[in-house]
Amino acid sequence: MSNTRIERDSMGELHVPEQALYGAQTQRAVDNFPISHQRMPAQFIRALILAKAAAAKANVELKQLSESQGKAIVDAAQGLLEGDFMQHFPVDIFQTGSGTSSNMNANEVIATLASRLLGEPVNPNDHVNCGQSSNDIIPTTIHVSAALGLHEQLLPALVHLVQVIERKAVEVHPFIKTGRTHLMDAMPVRMSQVLEGWAQQLKANIGHLQDLLPSLQSLAQGGTAVGTGINAHPQFAAGFSRQLSSLTQVQFTPGKNLFALIGSQDTAVAVSGQLKAIAVTLMKIANDLRWMNSGPLAGLGEIELEGLQPGSSIMPGKVNPVIPEATAMVAAQVIGNDTTVTVAGQSGNFELNVMLPIIAQNLLSSIELLANSSRLLADKAIASFKVNEPKLKEALSRNPILVTALNPIIGYQKAAEIAKTAYKQGLPVIDVALEHTDLSRSQLEILLDPEKLTAGGV
Repeated sequence: MSNTRIERDSMGELHVPEQALYGAQTQRAVDNFPISHQRMPAQFIRALILAKAAAAKANVELKQLSESQGKAIVDAAQGLLEGDFMQHFPVDIFQTGSGTSSNMNANEVIATLASRLLGEPVNPNDHVNCGQSSNDIIPTTIHVSAALGLHEQLLPALVHLVQVIERKAVEVHPFIKTGRTHLMDAMPVRMSQVLEGWAQQLKANIGHLQDLLPSLQSLAQGGTAVGTGINAHPQFAAGFSRQLSSLTQVQFTPGKNLFALIGSQDTAVAVSGQLKAIAVTLMKIANDLRWMNSGPLAGLGEIELEGLQPGSSIMPGKVNPVIPEATAMVAAQVIGNDTTVTVAGQSGNFELNVMLPIIAQNLLSSIELLANSSRLLADKAIASFKVNEPKLKEALSRNPILVTALNPIIGYQKAAEIAKTAYKQGLPVIDVALEHTDLSRSQLEILLDPEKLTAGGV
């Protein structure tokens, strides 16, 4: 074969692309798993490279590697992160369930670069993988990549979305709209109350995510093959966490029980479940925006979302709520991702979960999708929508459900009769109430004032 070189591993020889930094074990994975042609997420590979650097630093401290070997590994890892590192990681997501292929991919690439830097061989297994097993480094990398994704991407995006919603709530506070339950007319609400409800949903989700961070930042590293720590220095887990914390500026700690962290993926399942909850919240907000924007003539037309692109290839002038629609699709995808993570989490067979790569893929995909769509929803939908006040007032003036405010005075039955008459005759409820009660118009105007009704019993 042209443009290849011969590489060897414990199973024999095979051809590897001549310029590839990886070796035989990576090539075997490329040959064995031509399934999806999707690589492991860049966030995962980044975390894996950082983990290799942290391991090298810890092993130098513990005298398991020479200073020169450790420095070469760390420099190789840092050099990778400064460039287009993904070109060196071709292994398919659908691979061996432990992620061993991805671990060896990292070991081989870093070993090649470290050998060039050092001027003597650095071994993928003996040096780059020192004190490690795929069975602890891959679960560790799942936790690290997800934790970094939450700290760097999703939590800041959700905080931004909350801030934009709260600013918009202040802006739209003067506007009162018809509330709806079952998609049917209900008592009036302030536009600000609607948005404050969204903000509170998101704040609760942020709190739940933050509650999971300590578990996510607790690592399996040091358990090696089955949790016993065979071939790792007794102080390796602590040193690894300390070095990784320094590299990432996120506080990681050794797990209290390494058997649990290698044999299960319960924390990943819990985080994925919370990501699903966030998706449900975003779906609600997106759909509320779509309904309020509907029309503009034949729908509710309560707000006008920013026009971002033509909405039809055949109907001139049509503009669609594209950002809420994209957000709703993200929510659907994240809910599906959670189902995959849930099923994969059940594959903790004895001392190892064997669906680690797809847990990583779906968890990190959800984090990225939610982060990106949250910022778009904030900046291109919520921050910029305009309120159609005449449409709000028109609907309010004809809403028979306002008669609910008269219940304590005239009773539910009488109020229901007034509401039905107003519906049937298409009249404002105040006119029907004036005819069927002893209350004066001035009294009814006070009792049925939508602004007063938005305060409830306060």
